[in-house]
Amino acid sequence: MTEILAAVVEHADAPMALRRLHLDSPRADEILVRLVATGVCHTDATMWRQGVPVPQPVVLGHEGAGIVEAVGGDVRDVAPGDHVVMSFNSCGTCPSCRADAQSYCHEFFPRNFFGTRPDGSTTLVDAGGAPVFGNIFGQSSFATHALCRERNAVVVPRNVDLRIAAPLGCGILTGAGAVMKAQKVRRGQSVVVFGAGSVGLAAVMAAAVVGAATIVAVDLNVDRLALARDLGAGMTIQAGADDPVAAVLAALPGGVDHAIDCTGNPRVIEQAIAVLGVRGECAIVGAAAPGTMFSADVSHVMSGGRVIRGVVEGDADPKSFIPELIALHRAGRFPFDRLIRFYPFTEINAAFHDSETGAAIKPVLLFD
Repeated sequence: MTEILAAVVEHADAPMALRRLHLDSPRADEILVRLVATGVCHTDATMWRQGVPVPQPVVLGHEGAGIVEAVGGDVRDVAPGDHVVMSFNSCGTCPSCRADAQSYCHEFFPRNFFGTRPDGSTTLVDAGGAPVFGNIFGQSSFATHALCRERNAVVVPRNVDLRIAAPLGCGILTGAGAVMKAQKVRRGQSVVVFGAGSVGLAAVMAAAVVGAATIVAVDLNVDRLALARDLGAGMTIQAGADDPVAAVLAALPGGVDHAIDCTGNPRVIEQAIAVLGVRGECAIVGAAAPGTMFSADVSHVMSGGRVIRGVVEGDADPKSFIPELIALHRAGRFPFDRLIRFYPFTEINAAFHDSETGAAIKPVLLFD
């Protein structure tokens, strides 16, 4: 076992507590990673506050990047010393995984949210030997070390800066993938992104990469809208001051080709659907609590062949898409590092506070 320092969620209404824990040695199919950096994602906050119920006490974290220290005997394509970005976990054998659609793995929830291995065992124990839930997204990377698997470990070149690569595992991959993989936005098309956080701004950058003719960003925060303009949005709408539907349709009377909701807010989802043009598509990317409902005009959706669909992890295969995003960043076409603000791991609660208040777009925790 490896002694580690981890941020433990003990109660939904309490700050994360830094605790010394023991992490299992890697099993035959597992990889031990020493963390260099980990992104802070809204999904972590949702799990912490039980918007998506996870067992507690638990170590969260699902945007980890680090250096491989050891591998199990069945691991073939990852070796000690490799630099890896960790992403979501999947089974590899269900119909979705076999169809290269692993973000819709039939076991997605058990393998990413249940806090245990598939056999029910935990990977972590506290100093007294009591189990602590881990294996969140196949990693639980709010810790100095994590266990992952070949399926959710993406080997990257050793000259890639792991400090900025960490959020590629989920948030940046999700926003960019929604544009480039799920909706397959084409040159000359129009895109409206609702929500200019890290996911939404990644979508804005991706829309610029593929050559969308019109890119619109909608948000409450004027500073984020200013950044969206710098990153490629030709039009921005401050939702608190303007009616987004009226503003979009005034600029594009026929409606838009693609709308992407990054908020999970039912009212905003309804706005995203309302601005769709004929054969337009709305991607729901933002997470919402189970039971959340929205309404849509059936005639509007049906008569124009409009599509409403959910998108998980950008429909992306991390092993191919993360290297693609790294290449775009190196070419100066996808400057996602502009979203990042660094924090020492010991300031994890401050990082979450700044994320929730909007003071930071994409906090990234750094380990010594």
